[in-house]
Order: sequence, then C-alpha cells, then structure tokens
Amino acid sequence: MAANAQGGSRRPSSGGRSDGGRQGGGAPRGERDQRPARIDPARRAAYDVTYAVETEDGYANLLMPGILKQHRLSGRDAGFATELAYGALRGRGLYDAIIADAAKRRTDTLDIDLVVALRLGVHQALAMRVPAHAAVSETVDLVRSVNGRAAGLANAVMRRVTERDLDTWLARVAPGTSRESQAIRHSHPAWVVGELEHALTADGRPGELTQLLEADNAPASVTLVARPGLIDRDALLEQADGAATVYSPLGVSLSGGAPGDIEAVGEGTAAVQDEGSQIAALALVHADAAIPGRADAGVGSRIDPGERWLDMCAGPGGKAALLAAAASEGMASLEALELHEHRAALVRRSLKAIPEGVATVHRADARTWEPSEPYDRILLDAPCTGLGALRRRPEARWRRSIDDLDDLVDLQHALIAHAGSLLAEGGVLAYVTCSPVLAETLDVVRDSGLAVLDTRLAVASATGTQPTEWGHGPHVQLWPHAHGTDAMFIQLLTRA
Repeated sequence: MAANAQGGSRRPSSGGRSDGGRQGGGAPRGERDQRPARIDPARRAAYDVTYAVETEDGYANLLMPGILKQHRLSGRDAGFATELAYGALRGRGLYDAIIADAAKRRTDTLDIDLVVALRLGVHQALAMRVPAHAAVSETVDLVRSVNGRAAGLANAVMRRVTERDLDTWLARVAPGTSRESQAIRHSHPAWVVGELEHALTADGRPGELTQLLEADNAPASVTLVARPGLIDRDALLEQADGAATVYSPLGVSLSGGAPGDIEAVGEGTAAVQDEGSQIAALALVHADAAIPGRADAGVGSRIDPGERWLDMCAGPGGKAALLAAAASEGMASLEALELHEHRAALVRRSLKAIPEGVATVHRADARTWEPSEPYDRILLDAPCTGLGALRRRPEARWRRSIDDLDDLVDLQHALIAHAGSLLAEGGVLAYVTCSPVLAETLDVVRDSGLAVLDTRLAVASATGTQPTEWGHGPHVQLWPHAHGTDAMFIQLLTRA
C-alpha cells in the first residue's frame, strides 16, 4: 500500500466494507479529524503492511522490505515494525475476538482500516513490551490519521483491552478445550485445527496439537543453505556468523542481520532456504539409500553420470538450485518446469551460480510435459495449502478455506499420475508438500498406484541420523514443534 511520509492514507476509510450507517464507522472524504498527530514510522509501516495484506491480498514477506525502505527504517525500528506486523497477522483470530468483546460489536461491522489498526494495538498491549498508555495513545493517533471519526471508538476499545492481561482475555474469549476455543486461543481457523489434529494422530503424535499450534505462532529463524559444490558450509558459517543446523548438513541458522548482505547469498552459492526444504531435496539426492539392492553401505547419495533429473513445479527455485548443484557434482543434469513466467524467472535467478549446461528452465505445464527421454529422479513439490509454513507466512492461515482442498487435491492427483509416467525404469519420484494435511499427503500417495520406498532411510543417509528418528515410515513428516522446520511431507516412490 502506498502512503505518504506523514501517515496519511491514500485510500478511502471504508476499506472495501459496505456496512451502511455504522456507528463509529469511516468518515467520508474531506470530513477527517484535522487534529495533527505524529505517527511513529515503525507503527505506520506495520499498518501499511497489514492493511495491504488485508485489502489487496498482499504477502507480508514480499511487502515488508519495500515498506521498510519507504519509511527509512532499519535496525531496531525495522525489527519492531516486522514483529508488530507479523504478530498482528498471526494473532488475527484471537485479536478479533478480543476487539469484538471490547467494542461490543462484531469486527465485520467495523471499517477495515480501524480493525487493522486495532489489531496492531492489541498486539502491542498484550504480546509486546509496550506500556498500556503507549499502546492506547499510539493506536488512537494511528486511527486518527487513517479514519479520523473512528478515533473515539478506538480509544474506548483500547482502554477496555488494556484493563485485562492476555491470560484474562484468553479465559474470557476462549474458555475450555473445545476445537473452537483452541482455534481462538491459538489464532488458527477451526478447520485448520481439525486438519492438523488428524495429521498429528496419523503420524503417531496424538496429544501434540497445542505444541504445534504454539510453534506455528513462533517466528521462524532464518536459515541458509550452502549449495553443494559451490560453497562449503564452514565457509558460509564464517561469512554468516551463524550456527550449523541440527539436521541438514548444508544449513546455517542466522542469529540476525540481513541475509542479502552475505556475500555468498549475493553470489547465489548460498540462499535462504528452510531446513525442512533442504531435507526434502536431499532425500531425493540420497534416494539410493531407500532402494532395496541399490543401497551401498554408507553411500546413499551415489549419482551415476548422465542421470536425468526433473523438478516439476520448480518456482521459486530453492530446491531446484540445491538439486542442480548436487547434479553438477555427480555429472547429472536437471530440467526445471514452471507454469508462470514470473516464477520461472525466479528459478533462473536461483540457478545463476550453477555451472553452464547443468540446468535448464522451461515455462511449461507439468501435467502435460512430454520429454524426449524419461527421468531417473523427479521432484514433485506439489502446489498445496501451505499449512506447513504458517510460521513464515502469517497470512496463509486466513487465505485458505476447506473448499480449496478439492481443487488442490485434484491438481496433486493429476501431477503425481503424470510424474509416474515420466519415470525411467528404476527411477525415483519424491512427492513433497509443505502441508501435513492427509488429503494432500497420504491420500494422494495411496491413490497414485506407485510403490512406496522407505523414505526414512534416505533422510537418515542425508542427515547422518538413524531411520528410527523419522517416525514409523514409509514417509517422513517434519513438524515445526518437533524438528524446528516447516511441516514438510516427503515420500519417495517408484514405479510398481
């Protein structure tokens, strides 16, 4: 969202809501309260991000860098704005329940600019170390700058909010242990809570729902990957001043700073990539460890020269670049498919450090791709609900509905069916989703007609661990609360 430096919104206060003659609603243009207010740039930046997410279907991680630059924020101020925006987006479900109670009105009867500002205020008051008086006054000034006639209502709501602490509010708006209360308490849609609970139970983790929901609401650390053959992890550790990841032999966890300032990231020999994403790609590299009769003792990453690899849904390119780097070391080649040109461009950019001739990017529909020869290894990182990455994408939980599953599952079935037809004899397919939802994971695999391999063996080979650390198999399901990664599902398959 574009905004001027003084904090004045260029958008009408209705924010797209059409609630008629609301009490405390938005003012017509030209009827704003003219009282001057100095708006804190960090809070205004957080507002601009969350407002654009709400009204323009923006993505916080894409919006944040530009808006921080627009407001000339860096260091602690940028960190405050980021924590405030992401926290308000994650906490939307809980904060809306608190706002509705304090306002004595449903939030969908209030102007969206008022609601967005109040969410920021509630997050400051209940989840950040901001004094109550500052949370109230800063929120009222922010509302006055974007929706002047609602300033009085904002003041009343924020004063009521600050009369109670978080635990008291939780007991008031989310009592008991019902799914609905869990959903409000941990700020997840109720249908998502249900799907996550089913997935945990199926993975042998009943009773871990609260830990998972809490992990979804904890900011994820930034993780880098040292792309094999391009940079050694020790060298990346020195550049990044980070710590080695627990599982991935290529990962570096950052303690702070901007990843783009790291030399290796700028050169493309390293990149930001979640540890779970790294493990998913490495499982395919180490696929031999899961194939009966082909696994040499201690060697699960054997690559035969001339192997042909395919990444079917490659955008934005993180896994493609890791695979291409590994393919280059083993004298194999990679083709990467991406349906949308802007994402194909991201894939090409991610491959900039890969030696010439190793990887080729095609703008193509993976469901109809017909190569000249079959492939020895295929990665199908299927489009999915993305409910495994809620730590990183705070708005994702509110973007999806259970109705989205039908279309996504149909697409996943079509993709895996075609992937199976592209496999060479003895070839391996890695079916991966950034979602633990059973309809997108085990159900798709079961209906594929492909033979399952014990993926735990490949993951253990890739990470230097024991297969028993990765569940009961034959799949591997990663979890934020258990592994500190996104909730990646990984299943290696071959033709029956």
